[in-house]
Amino acid sequence: QVQVVESGGGLVQTGGSLRLSCAASGSILRFKTMGWYRQTPGKQRELVATITSDHIPMYADAVKGRFTISADNAENTVYLQMDSLRPEDTAVYVCHAEIRIHVSTPFLDYWGRGTQVTVSS
Repeated sequence: QVQVVESGGGLVQTGGSLRLSCAASGSILRFKTMGWYRQTPGKQRELVATITSDHIPMYADAVKGRFTISADNAENTVYLQMDSLRPEDTAVYVCHAEIRIHVSTPFLDYWGRGTQVTVSS
């Protein structure tokens, strides 16, 4: 069984910073990508940032230059440093991981339950 658990959300003022963590645990051989999406009521879930196991990051245009994603392969953990936060960054941030649990199985998608980030104006 694989579990994906986020932490680090909270309430912050405009211009402030937060650091999110996401740890995948269980019977994991390796991950292919890990990343963050965000969800607000009435809107489709949107990609925030992802990183490959080779540490190649990708960012949504809305967060480029403000957010930084990093990963610890040994711990199957990904971090999202969020700086210069804006009210429009308010959302539930959900972690996603593409994980292989055995050499004979494909990479499968796993999702966390999400962590709330609220940016006050």
